[in-house]
Amino acid sequence: MAFMNARRWLYLYLAVLPAPTFIHDPRLLGLGLLLAVAASGAGRWRILRRSLLAILAFNLSVSLGVVLVGLWRGQVDTDWLLLANLRVLLMVHLGFWFVARVRLLDALAGWPTATLVATLALGQARGFDRMLRDFRLAFASRNIARPRWRDRRRHAGAQAIALLDKAQAQSTEVALAMRSRGAFDVTADA
Repeated sequence: MAFMNARRWLYLYLAVLPAPTFIHDPRLLGLGLLLAVAASGAGRWRILRRSLLAILAFNLSVSLGVVLVGLWRGQVDTDWLLLANLRVLLMVHLGFWFVARVRLLDALAGWPTATLVATLALGQARGFDRMLRDFRLAFASRNIARPRWRDRRRHAGAQAIALLDKAQAQSTEVALAMRSRGAFDVTADA
């Protein structure tokens, strides 16, 4: 029963994930991150790289906001910045490690609603991944030389608009399909 092993990993992940929120010492969080990276096995650097890229935009914007407010007040809270960034990196690393180690659908076997939601989410993610790859390949094939910054920015904007349009269209389709199968018990009288 492979799903039981996957279920154990899910329970372990759910038990360990909140732990970094209770740790307020950056040294302990750094140690936890080092242990998680070391325990990640052969794919540790790929998982760490994916984790860093996943949190880059959000953590950079939050950290920049904290720095700007700190400069305005006359004191930048570097301890909080280090603590928050290490905590988020550790938690995201644990998530990517879990996903690399365990098949999510096996872990959710036996829970029909959770399996349905996970299947929908995984299908959406694969569709977006394919779309991003197609955009990247199309852009590379149309540019012999390295494109200018302005062209790359325009391409990223067009890509973002296409992704948002696709997300909206897919969510509408999924909602209609689920409603037609009775997933939403909305009555006209209510």
